[in-house]
Amino acid sequence: MITAKKRIWGWWFFDWASQPYNTLLVTFIFAPFVKDLMGSGTAAQTVWGYGVGIAGILIALGSPFLGAVADRSGRRMPFIWVFSVMYVLGAWGLWYAVPGDFKLMAIMISFAIGMIGMEFATTFTNAILPDLGPREEIGRISGSGWAFGYIGGMITLFIMLLLLQASPTTGKTMLGIDPLFGLDVATREDTRAVGPLTAIWYAVFMIPFFFWVREPRKPDALPIGTALRGAWPELRATLKALPRRRSLTSFLLSSMFYRDALNGIYTFGGLYAAGVLNWSITLIGIFGILGTITGATFAWLGGKADDRWGPRMVIITSLVILTLVVIGIVMISRESVFGMAVTPDSKLPDIAFMVLGGMIGACGGALQSASRTMMVRQADPEKITEHFGLYALSGKATAFIAPLAIGITTQISGNQSTGITPIIVLLLLGLVLLGFVRSHGDPAPEGPPSS
Repeated sequence: MITAKKRIWGWWFFDWASQPYNTLLVTFIFAPFVKDLMGSGTAAQTVWGYGVGIAGILIALGSPFLGAVADRSGRRMPFIWVFSVMYVLGAWGLWYAVPGDFKLMAIMISFAIGMIGMEFATTFTNAILPDLGPREEIGRISGSGWAFGYIGGMITLFIMLLLLQASPTTGKTMLGIDPLFGLDVATREDTRAVGPLTAIWYAVFMIPFFFWVREPRKPDALPIGTALRGAWPELRATLKALPRRRSLTSFLLSSMFYRDALNGIYTFGGLYAAGVLNWSITLIGIFGILGTITGATFAWLGGKADDRWGPRMVIITSLVILTLVVIGIVMISRESVFGMAVTPDSKLPDIAFMVLGGMIGACGGALQSASRTMMVRQADPEKITEHFGLYALSGKATAFIAPLAIGITTQISGNQSTGITPIIVLLLLGLVLLGFVRSHGDPAPEGPPSS
């Protein structure tokens, strides 16, 4: 028998299974490896910006329509299966990024396929959240899920650094051993193994999800074919009604900007450290472990704060700190820290970047968890799936802005520090729009206003 507790654990396993794509590929291992492939931090950041940005456009175009289809058909699991296959195939394809013998377009397409699979699968699993418990416990469930996911990402980082990823100077892992499975350091198999590792991890740990998570039957569910035909009119009607929902609309716009900014931070953090501070992939991996530890801890604590003070307070606090942190990152280089000149052999830039990276992990974990529960508060209970589709739309509709803005700004300025300044603007836009969001959503037409 599948109990309510098993359903929650199964749902948490999706975060555990999928997080390594963000941790290992988007941020800490594969993204910095692109710098080695390209031979230049600026060139890598430009290519990465365009590649991730174009994938974001495809996600934005497909997400709202597929969300409407799923809402009308009452079926999310078939979509999750399809996008899981894309995740696994896309991640595995990164094994073929052989230095000196790779096709850049093929590698970026493979990465985009996996990323699209991950993002769409996340959209449909997020929509299951309101079915897992009463509204007053949603914050804890969401926060614990994010924390569980961060721990999964951290463990895969440990596997890479301790067992697979070798130092280019010694040829040994951080444990002082040769990479497992006879991986060839000369052809960077030790680094390229991050793709198959991410794919296998997901495939194995999605098993509990598919065994334990069950969708509630929807009495008025339509066949897939009928749902497809009616998806666009349904989506159009929903979008047309948004101006009458001021709080919901403000939250969707706010989260659109700040989630894009946060994705930009995660996407370019490793590249920034490699290009500006000349960090090795091993050191970036240690940086990632710190970020996942703080992310897991504060996602869990943020879930408790969410249940006590509400998600709005958690989101505002996280955004203010994140904005200050990104401003601080722009002011760190090998030559200076916060405007103070340092010697070429100084460790102060590394220490400062590590501290700020830990703060990014902490704020990111709490912010993402609280955003899911805020969406539950903004949505109508009888239209929860439809409104989570809108949440997916807001998260993906401009998912290309930060990567493309960073890519364009970096290309024009020729400077990585200047290139990440668009993130600050996006965070501030999100913070301003959050001022129009009510803690408990829009008032019912016939009821008193919410506060």
